[in-house]
Amino acid sequence: MTKQEFLSMNDHSLLKPHLTKKEIMEGLQYAKDNHCASVCINPCNLDIAREVLEGSDVKIGTVIGFPSGAHTTFSKVAEAIDAYARGAVELDMVIDIGALRNGEYDDVYNDIKAVVDATPAVVKVILENCYLTKEQIVKGCQLCEKAGADFVKTSTGFAEGGATVEDIKLMRESVSEKVHVKAAGGIHSKEDVEALVAAGADRVGVSRTQAIAAEF
Repeated sequence: MTKQEFLSMNDHSLLKPHLTKKEIMEGLQYAKDNHCASVCINPCNLDIAREVLEGSDVKIGTVIGFPSGAHTTFSKVAEAIDAYARGAVELDMVIDIGALRNGEYDDVYNDIKAVVDATPAVVKVILENCYLTKEQIVKGCQLCEKAGADFVKTSTGFAEGGATVEDIKLMRESVSEKVHVKAAGGIHSKEDVEALVAAGADRVGVSRTQAIAAEF
């Protein structure tokens, strides 16, 4: 893997809530200058992203029901519609983790499908694997595909665990080729990225983009 191959499959994450406007703008400019796949920012910063990234090849992404997933479907849909209207073309939504663990599969499916259907944006569904059994990860992935999601994603980066090679392999095996797999959370090095991609990740979500890029 080359440095540019890494950058072009990386969603540069700017989700820490304490980031200043200056730090966000610097991160957006870095993504623009280095042709990252996208930026993933909090909804309140979409206007800044649209301003900085205008005319670039970097997609604007944001988060829905983040980071807990414990939001009503109504609020997730409202967030999605607002985000798309303000320039987001990729939406990373958090699954209803408790409902999945409860076995309330219809509720999980309906929650995802409502967000998928709300806009034309690409939808990446975060399962937060550290809270799930292997069986629940498989079921969650299957529900995501059934609901029309474009990606299944490991983690928010705000929970107790992040992406693992084992989970990426399991997720890749649990969906068809039309569904992509995104690894996020706890990715600290070039070695981590390469291992996750080898396991089946199509996209990575990294906040330490500059540091990892420097390893190439």
